[in-house]
Amino acid sequence: QVQLVESGGGLVQPGESLKLSCAANGFTFSRYAMSWYRQPPGKERELVARISSTGRNINYADSVKGRFIISRDNAKNTLLLQMNSLKPEDTAVYYCYASYSVLERNYWGKGTLVTVSS
Repeated sequence: QVQLVESGGGLVQPGESLKLSCAANGFTFSRYAMSWYRQPPGKERELVARISSTGRNINYADSVKGRFIISRDNAKNTLLLQMNSLKPEDTAVYYCYASYSVLERNYWGKGTLVTVSS
């Protein structure tokens, strides 16, 4: 029923850009805050960016501030992450996350791998 499907990952060289997408289905997307998390190999999952349900409040991890842009299109039930000036340390599995605190409902996508090498 509930689905969060990430796409857009792949292999890129340092300094290049990549755009990730998350397609949401099975819940009222416009009521949920959305986030991108990532998990580098051998490390714990960490928050990359968060956007409120309306898109009016956005937070970024210090490590990506100024390089990444999170956005959402509630009409299309889609979350995006534009990643610029990629670094090797950005290599990770990137996860889409939906959160509705009023109902304590949270959903995770299965992730998409981003590898920045050279």
